[in-house]
Amino acid sequence: MPRSTIPSMDMMMTMKNFATKLVRSFKRSILRDEFLLAYKKWRKTKGDQTLRFDYDLDDTSVVLDVGGFEGNFAHDIHDRFRCKVFVFEPSAAYADGCKQRFQTCEDITILQYGLSDSNETVLLSADGDGSSVFRETGDDSQSVVLRSVEDVLAELQIEEIDLLKINIEGGEFPLLQSMIERGLIDRVRFLQVQFHDFVPNARAKRADIRDALAKTHKEQWCFPFVWESWERQ
Repeated sequence: MPRSTIPSMDMMMTMKNFATKLVRSFKRSILRDEFLLAYKKWRKTKGDQTLRFDYDLDDTSVVLDVGGFEGNFAHDIHDRFRCKVFVFEPSAAYADGCKQRFQTCEDITILQYGLSDSNETVLLSADGDGSSVFRETGDDSQSVVLRSVEDVLAELQIEEIDLLKINIEGGEFPLLQSMIERGLIDRVRFLQVQFHDFVPNARAKRADIRDALAKTHKEQWCFPFVWESWERQ
């Protein structure tokens, strides 16, 4: 091939980006992909800067940040309301990072374990903010601890949760199902959750949880499989 016809790296990246956008457009416009449609609306609404922090909280409120990652949500919610925040992050690297980040903030507590329906040790995939115990794990996966939400709430003596934020890459299904079955969901004033559709039967599981939630809470807003929020009735 003549040298002049060899695609440059910039050209290859442009072609790749174009192909990605074309696939997304096809899914959104032709297949009417639920997630992509919701995500487009979410971005247009600027939900990450608005809806995710639009709650009636103050400096006496208790917030549970389940799936703390790098601590950005904990930082922003505390910055707005000066509330008490418990961050649950099973990954050692991210938990240590949060401890370092909030070492001078007495209102934010970092707990190096995840919340679930039972006590167990599992493998966590190494996928950044997409790390999950429900994805295929590789050589770089790590062993992490999950604890029963019922045991943890009793241990921390938490009777009222003003805001429960959940983003745990598939773990939301067993966690919420357990809280509903045990009546713990009644303690939650506001629930903000991101459901994930890579879990088998995710849509049916989400529908069942939403039906159960509707008995105690009312939906505030919803962008399917992006973010949704519920308020206790």
